[in-house]
Amino acid sequence: MSLASIRAKKELQEQHNPINKEVVLLPTESFTDTELLLHWTKYAQKLGDKGYKIMESLLLINDPVVQGTQVTIELPNEGSKLDFESEKNGLLGFLKGHLHNHDITIEVIVNEAVENKFAFTPQDKYNRLNEINPALDLLRKTFELDI
Repeated sequence: MSLASIRAKKELQEQHNPINKEVVLLPTESFTDTELLLHWTKYAQKLGDKGYKIMESLLLINDPVVQGTQVTIELPNEGSKLDFESEKNGLLGFLKGHLHNHDITIEVIVNEAVENKFAFTPQDKYNRLNEINPALDLLRKTFELDI
């Protein structure tokens, strides 16, 4: 028996022994929508103070919707989603730490359904302006104007 063979035997035994990892239970305290929104806003302000104004505006563009530990944020386009995804892990870590809940997840929804109404005829233009300011109809009736 040599020292090398003893060392090789120990290494072989260590490889066959299963590694026991310590199980750590992370906190999962409940939180309210208001608490989440407060910390969400604080994180956005912290980013703004560091000069990350685009990320700050993305976080504040819509209020997040909370369902249990699932947080959903709606963004206007795919580019905003990519920017948000780059900062998502930092936000998750901040929220998990401050809300004491490590089950929080964030889902991003892209809503590009922006509906533009174009007015082509005089009646369409009048209806559109009347939607903006209903007093227009009173003005038209008072002075007996045609469309």
